[in-house]
Amino acid sequence: MSVQPLYMNGEFVTSQSHDLIDVLNPATEEVLSQVADATEEETNHAIESAWTGQKEWEKVPQVERGRIVRQIGDAIAADKETYARLLSEEQGKPLEEARGEVDTAVEFFHYMSEWNRKIGGEIVPSDDPNEKILIQKKPIGVVAGIIPWNYPVFIFARKVATALITGCSVVIKPSEETPNTAIAFAKVIDKAGLPKGVFNLVTGKGDTVGNRLASHPKVALISMTGSVPAGTKVMEAAAQNITKVNLELGGKAPIIVSKHADLDLAVKHIKASRIENAGQACISAERVYVQEEVAETFTKKMVAAMADTKVGYSLSEDQIDMGPLASSHHLEKVEQLVNHAKKAGAHVELGGERMDKDRGFFYAPTVLTNVNHDDEIMTTEVFGPVLPITTYKTFSEAIDYANDSIYGLASALYTNDYNEMMQAARDLHYGETFVNRETGEAIQGYHAGMRQSGIGGTDGKHGLNDFLSTHVMYLAFKDEN
Repeated sequence: MSVQPLYMNGEFVTSQSHDLIDVLNPATEEVLSQVADATEEETNHAIESAWTGQKEWEKVPQVERGRIVRQIGDAIAADKETYARLLSEEQGKPLEEARGEVDTAVEFFHYMSEWNRKIGGEIVPSDDPNEKILIQKKPIGVVAGIIPWNYPVFIFARKVATALITGCSVVIKPSEETPNTAIAFAKVIDKAGLPKGVFNLVTGKGDTVGNRLASHPKVALISMTGSVPAGTKVMEAAAQNITKVNLELGGKAPIIVSKHADLDLAVKHIKASRIENAGQACISAERVYVQEEVAETFTKKMVAAMADTKVGYSLSEDQIDMGPLASSHHLEKVEQLVNHAKKAGAHVELGGERMDKDRGFFYAPTVLTNVNHDDEIMTTEVFGPVLPITTYKTFSEAIDYANDSIYGLASALYTNDYNEMMQAARDLHYGETFVNRETGEAIQGYHAGMRQSGIGGTDGKHGLNDFLSTHVMYLAFKDEN
């Protein structure tokens, strides 16, 4: 079996590392490929290449950078089915979800390309009549992009497109669990006409590659999506050089279902959120607070909806709704959390165990009741198709429950009561709140968290600004007469 290459300084190279990592299909447990756990020296070389390439790239006119970013999106769109199948194979998500993720990646390259004439500065008044104050935006420099395994295609686009349009160079470290799509996209970018060193890709584990990216003095921004423990390690390494970090970490999204809600709408959206990507999304429904008066009706509807979920492997079965978890490690974690909840008194309304399949990392869609707000299943990110439900009396109580978390990424509210909507707008402390709709951010919006869910954000103009530095020039002049 061949080992996937690294991409540095404009060419594909074979790693000198003898430590190889198997990439598994989580539905079949077949070994798809191998990648190298690249060495610190190879990571250094990628960063040095990016450092040199960035100096040339930032001088390229923005309109030309926009053309190249658009071209990358077009090239991915032209072979969408290949990338979708590759994603489904290495990550396990249903083919339709994989196609949607590729579409979103294409949209992100296209959206960012449209900033080619919009990144500007301003002139502000001076206190001196013979002076102008010019504020300009410049690329921050070398960006280290650390990609997670749950949305490896979309988040690749989110980091790479933003870096390129702002004039930054980038070194990407894909997850060792899902590197194949990133390497396929590197082949697209190789043909895009970038100066050498502007885009680089290094495979490997966090302890070696990730740590070096975060600690290298020539990296100006670390844009990392992943877990809180991984984010903590990145911050510790970045602190050595006071390097800027942009971190999207975990979530434990609370979903409030009021007695004034359209229950059928709430059930439809919560189910979609919980089974998408087998629940492996930082903004998906992780805990439900439903008002006592409608709890019984809501729960019956929710159990019926979750039970009507076809689980399987998209490349061998038709019209599945949910695939496997991404690895045996993630399966064991979900199983452990649910077993702890059972021992603590949770009632299993549906599921609560691994699925009886010959192979693969499948966990049954699960609904739990008789849980308390402070139970582990309500406080710890599950990252699987598990939905714990508890009740509340007053709306203020639900808000308090929702805010009582170390996380602060996404939240959702189902109600048709205007006062409840406005109270939530005032009192919920989350980066995002979705009202009467499924969780899922817009490219032109802003995706950011509070508390341990991260620092900084992505998407839209506010996310783009994290990749820019601000340079102020005080221009003094003399009168000629």
